[in-house]
Amino acid sequence: MIGLLIGALLGLVLTLIGTPLFIKFLVRQGYGQFIRDDGPTSHTTKRGTPTMGGAVFVVATVLAYFLTHWIMSGLQLENAGITASAMILLLLMVGMGVVGFLDDFTKISNQRSLGLTPWAKIVLQAVVGITFAVLALNFPNERGLTPASTAISFVRDLPIDLAFAGPVLGVILFVVWSNLITTATTNAVNLTDGLDGLATGATAMITAAYMLITLFQANQSCGVTGEGPGCYEVRDSMDLAVLASILTGALIGFLWWNTAPAKIFMGDTGSLALGGALAGFAIMSRTELLVVILAGLMVLITLSVIIQVGYFKISGGKRVFLMAPLQHHFELKGWAEVTVVIRFWIIGLLCVAVGIALFYGEWVLSQ
Repeated sequence: MIGLLIGALLGLVLTLIGTPLFIKFLVRQGYGQFIRDDGPTSHTTKRGTPTMGGAVFVVATVLAYFLTHWIMSGLQLENAGITASAMILLLLMVGMGVVGFLDDFTKISNQRSLGLTPWAKIVLQAVVGITFAVLALNFPNERGLTPASTAISFVRDLPIDLAFAGPVLGVILFVVWSNLITTATTNAVNLTDGLDGLATGATAMITAAYMLITLFQANQSCGVTGEGPGCYEVRDSMDLAVLASILTGALIGFLWWNTAPAKIFMGDTGSLALGGALAGFAIMSRTELLVVILAGLMVLITLSVIIQVGYFKISGGKRVFLMAPLQHHFELKGWAEVTVVIRFWIIGLLCVAVGIALFYGEWVLSQ
């Protein structure tokens, strides 16, 4: 528990201090955001706002993770060792963040609102995603647990195991399944990142939920409680809780500068990194399908884009929403940006509450 507090505090302080310093650097370099011409007219005032801010909380999370373990080791606390699960998750988060950084930097360099080509982004994300998936099925601990499992999971592993057709095919199917999750979460966060503070606050709620979930899993681990009913076979769950607390603290610190009127945007650097982190937590904590509920707000926003595009094509140019993603529809209906953000945060919080209730309810019923 002390490690969670140390990690959250370090993540918070590093981004609170680091973000304004990064803003000054970006302003000097002239690295500003380009705004879509077809978006709400109120967004034109945001043109030139520093972007790539996600680099701050990505770096802060990595630094805070190692600093937290150094402090925990010095205090001779339990679980002070660096784990394979956290390192592989950080690899996914940082790797996706690098792809986003390249995308953001391309936009700035070419003075346009479009970055990497779709194929370039797909290939780079696939390289990161495949590397993560393969590594996650390795490094078994003394109980034989690897950071990830080939079984599809909801609140824990389900009887549906992708290794049903053999170990080799199982690995291939897991790589595909893992990349589907990662692609879904990165796109979902990216689409949610359209208003000041919306994606930052919504993601912080989900990472806070994962802190609680993995902390509970650590306390109810089969290695701790024995092979009793409802115990969790999740590797390094306490360290995942520490990492989730660090990322939550870092996002809250970044939100101080990202909330309306935003002094900095996270850019694709941040949204892809956060999408990777959410996918990593879902896969490592064996809650792959539960993330659909925890990130329900982002699912709704993503569905609005799918519905808009699909209906536009089949109806010959008609639209369901005034604009997609969904947050811009309500802006065009006259809602103030802050009103949209706060009401969407409320929806996001309700989704997180339902997800945690389902997770805990399943454990209660298993007793």
